[in-house]
Amino acid sequence: MPQGIIVVSYIAATILFILALRGLSHPETARPGNLYGIIGMTLAILATILSERVTTYGLVISAMAIGGAAGVTVARRVQMTQMPELVAILHSLVGLAAVLIGFANYIDPTASFEGTAKTIHELEIYLGVLIGAVTFTGSVVAFGKLCGKISGKPLLLPARHWLNLGMVVLMALLGKWFLGAEGLAGGLASLTLMTLIAFALGVHMVMAIGGADMPVVISMLNSYSGWAASATGFMLENDLLIVTGALVGSSGAILSYIMCRAMNRNFISVIAGGFGTEGGAPSAAISGEVQAVDPEETASLLTEAKNVIIVPGYGMAVAQAQHVVAEIVKTLRVKGVNVRFGIHPVAGRMPGHMNVLLAEAKVPYDIVFEMDEINEDFPETDVAVVIGANDIVNPAAQEDPNSPIAGMPVLEVWKAKTCIVLKRSMATGYAGVDNPLFFRDNTRMLFGDAKDSLEKVLSYLRQ
Repeated sequence: MPQGIIVVSYIAATILFILALRGLSHPETARPGNLYGIIGMTLAILATILSERVTTYGLVISAMAIGGAAGVTVARRVQMTQMPELVAILHSLVGLAAVLIGFANYIDPTASFEGTAKTIHELEIYLGVLIGAVTFTGSVVAFGKLCGKISGKPLLLPARHWLNLGMVVLMALLGKWFLGAEGLAGGLASLTLMTLIAFALGVHMVMAIGGADMPVVISMLNSYSGWAASATGFMLENDLLIVTGALVGSSGAILSYIMCRAMNRNFISVIAGGFGTEGGAPSAAISGEVQAVDPEETASLLTEAKNVIIVPGYGMAVAQAQHVVAEIVKTLRVKGVNVRFGIHPVAGRMPGHMNVLLAEAKVPYDIVFEMDEINEDFPETDVAVVIGANDIVNPAAQEDPNSPIAGMPVLEVWKAKTCIVLKRSMATGYAGVDNPLFFRDNTRMLFGDAKDSLEKVLSYLRQ
């Protein structure tokens, strides 16, 4: 294929990727946004395969067939509750690809860079491998935390900040050695040592982050994977990969910043160590008595209400209760009840997790509101229904300055006339922080699996 056509194809793919990101910024435009992304990626792959640089078509097609088969299999089997883990492990593959491509690029016998061009090329390789290695192991640890194979509590080693700084300084010194290496052996030795240190840095950074910060970690790793891809583009002299990686990297960084603001958290403090850290004065003691409620009483409270706000959390995802929630909303709206949803920016295990679940259940977009849009309405709300959420509705964030989540903006469900909380037990949330909401006078606890409990509530509502 002529080079001019390839360039035009890459430009068209870039525009489609930008349109895809714009479309994915809102549920109503997410479907066409996905379509733009699919068309853009198809165009990019075809243009790359048909370029002069690809000669081993059999190998390329075989790799695409294997990857495509794996992708289809995963897409069919993965539940919506497992999407955060899937995103994390896919980020790890991007990082690993950057590492492998960097090493392959360095030992490529056909490379013919000299002088300044050689130094720049080796710097691109070094940075690409470094970012890719941190992304790889960090994403693997995030995957382990999200699926419960690794504890969500932060692992805080003594002098951990100095340890991180020491690893960064050591990698910088190895970079100087790498750029000044005369032979292939010396360069490979320094590159390999740096990769091992970067692997360790990725593990240590994410292990020190608490469970409540995991949504920010996911968007952060998304950003890292984008920069790793962009660095790979520089290695391969592929303009589209550079631009695409930059789009992913910058959008992930912006999302991480927005989420940190929503949590009243400093981005650096999130990376340095998350919620659940020990130290300082003890949190306020929680006292009171839990008031349980059954599905029939819950249905009665909802029927008598004029305004209802539903706050979904990860428990709704685990129980796969989004569809029965949608049916309850339909039933209540037919009865004349004003039902809306309040979504916290970090509800679930990844950005937009609850929005995706509600969209899957075909909940109308116009009744789904972000925290800032709906928080002031709780005092005029008859019933607030919390489905499997804990940390995002914890009043200790506002009332207990010693709480690990002090200062974090939360949905003020306790200000409603009645708050109904659906939980399996009195266990703490992912951040490991006790919630005094459960002991409030206007709180009622509906214990059990959220889907089973809500199906019973729905049956009473339909009577």
